[in-house]
Amino acid sequence: MVVEAIPNSVGFIYAILAFAALAWLWYSGRFTRRRAVPFLVVSVLLGYLVFAPVFPYQLQLLVLRDTAALGAPLPMTLVGTLAFIVLALVFGRIICGQICPAGAVQEVMHLIPVKKRGSAESRVPVAVRAGVFVVFLAAGLGLSVNLLGLLGLAAFFNLAVASASFFVFLSIVLLSAVVYRPFCRYVCPYGALLAPAASRALYRLRRTDACINCRKCERACPTGAARPDDGLGECYLCGRCTDACPVDGALVYGRGR
Repeated sequence: MVVEAIPNSVGFIYAILAFAALAWLWYSGRFTRRRAVPFLVVSVLLGYLVFAPVFPYQLQLLVLRDTAALGAPLPMTLVGTLAFIVLALVFGRIICGQICPAGAVQEVMHLIPVKKRGSAESRVPVAVRAGVFVVFLAAGLGLSVNLLGLLGLAAFFNLAVASASFFVFLSIVLLSAVVYRPFCRYVCPYGALLAPAASRALYRLRRTDACINCRKCERACPTGAARPDDGLGECYLCGRCTDACPVDGALVYGRGR
């Protein structure tokens, strides 16, 4: 972290309050991309200030073979991981959307008005995500190799510019200006765990009978999750689809069916 004087509890308190606020905004139909911006900015800043607790780095600690020797809080890490899965099963990927600093910094970068690469038709194959997750587990459990450390997640948010890995994650962040959330969609181990859970979320975005099938939501979605045949596993609740929808009440966040 950049500022040692700020306790980690600040990150936990923010994560809880932000999650509650975002869930309420979605449930009440008041969520907009404009209203998401303050959450994104604060999440990024807390990533630098306290290396906020909502991070895929914690899952990396859980699977490192010599974590116990390093003194990492395994019980808390395990409880946190399970809590994120349960929250995704109930509310979808609100944490990934605006609370995780790694996701938030990519979301902010993608707001830069430059030509984007990829489309709603180019979804990440499940086999790719599963393969990366297997490599992540094998490297951590078998060799105790910290892949997220090599990718520079901690170095980036600690501003460890003397580390080569800092520039690895910096490159990923810069890439996210044109490619939507490359780290979240291809590499993040939490993403691989939460996507199947979110696809079965109790509360999710769904179309109602008011939908006129204009497909504007599908064209606005950067991951293809707005398509009717998608299970919403890659929906980051970014709000692009609801902002693009021309009919009030056609696309709502509520109990899935």
